[in-house]
Amino acid sequence: MKWLDRAESVDVRTAFITLLPDRALREAEASAERHRANAVKGPLDGVPVVWKDIFDIEGTVTTNGSATRAAVAAATADAPVVARLAAAGAVSIGKTNLSEFAFTGLGLNPHFGDPVNPLAPDRVPGGSSSGSAVAVAAGAAEVGIGSDTSGSIRVPAAYCGLVGYRPSTSRYDRGGMHPLSPQLDSVGVLARSMDVITAVDAVLRTRPVAPATRRRLVVPIGELTEDCAPEICEEFEAVVKTLEQQGFPVVRRRVRALEDTQLLLDEHGPLVLADAYRAHGHLRDSPHIDPLVARRLSRYEPNSEDPVRQALPELKRRVQSELDGEVLLFPTVRDPAPTVESVTRDLDVAEAVNRRVLRSTMLTSHLDMPGVSLGTVLLSATTHHDDLLLATATEVERCVLPGQNNRKAVR
Repeated sequence: MKWLDRAESVDVRTAFITLLPDRALREAEASAERHRANAVKGPLDGVPVVWKDIFDIEGTVTTNGSATRAAVAAATADAPVVARLAAAGAVSIGKTNLSEFAFTGLGLNPHFGDPVNPLAPDRVPGGSSSGSAVAVAAGAAEVGIGSDTSGSIRVPAAYCGLVGYRPSTSRYDRGGMHPLSPQLDSVGVLARSMDVITAVDAVLRTRPVAPATRRRLVVPIGELTEDCAPEICEEFEAVVKTLEQQGFPVVRRRVRALEDTQLLLDEHGPLVLADAYRAHGHLRDSPHIDPLVARRLSRYEPNSEDPVRQALPELKRRVQSELDGEVLLFPTVRDPAPTVESVTRDLDVAEAVNRRVLRSTMLTSHLDMPGVSLGTVLLSATTHHDDLLLATATEVERCVLPGQNNRKAVR
């Protein structure tokens, strides 16, 4: 079944905060002329792209999903990643909605409206890059650019049935992107196939490509694969079985560095809380921000971050040593997408659900592990092994879904 055959007919207007009709028309006409002249710039020439509204685009206000930024000045230049894709011929059609300040994994926004998940309209689309995911899942764009700090690309990819790529933090230029957590933030890409992801990566990467060969997949024993809803476990195990039948080398074992990192975060909390508090903590009592964002900002404890920052370098070294070029494979999320109604009627429920939605992806973000979400499954490599990850994810996609460019939403 083709991906669009599964999509609901939904109003995608809430996926956008700002449309770019003049720019889109100008870029589309220039691309059409290049096609007529057989002077196409590459595979992205003429491809429509949307931008999470944390990226500066010349002449537009960068809202960061917050009504508190309505009066800020318009950007005077494109962010470097925007300029790079424009130079490759991509057509920017709009800036997309998101969780306020990119600070929740649910993807809802009380100021600009809640983006509607085209594959499950009663369920959250995942966040924080929800608008970009919805625009791609609904067919309004071929590429969605967002950010991933704690899972903000990988989670909406899982919930909207897309491919989502979080690169190592230094792989793409982060200039002109409004930060949430400088140590964890990564520019990310949403699309319907690995072919599109790799085409975008070829334009945006700032490092030379490293040769990559097939390496063993490691399924980590423990909560990453065991603390999941039955339907998630079932879908994940079906993928693992298919890969094994296709001859993919798969091994199951404990990864102690991951377990110790999770214990560290459970004791002291994630770095993103401290960074978000520094940036937006003065608004925590404001009636003009999302109550869930305000609740999360109130959780900051001044002495919580130093133990995490001090321990992470050694934990990164350990996970690098334990995996030694192998690629992790585990579920992207632990539960089906929660219903919008369940997380909007009760703030306590929303906070608890948000923590669980981000639990697996937040762990690997702290270790700067690039990841590709192929719906139910997440592949992660150690930092700067992005080329290995992308090559592996492309092969996994072909093995699990030959001839298809998409997968089912997690719902």
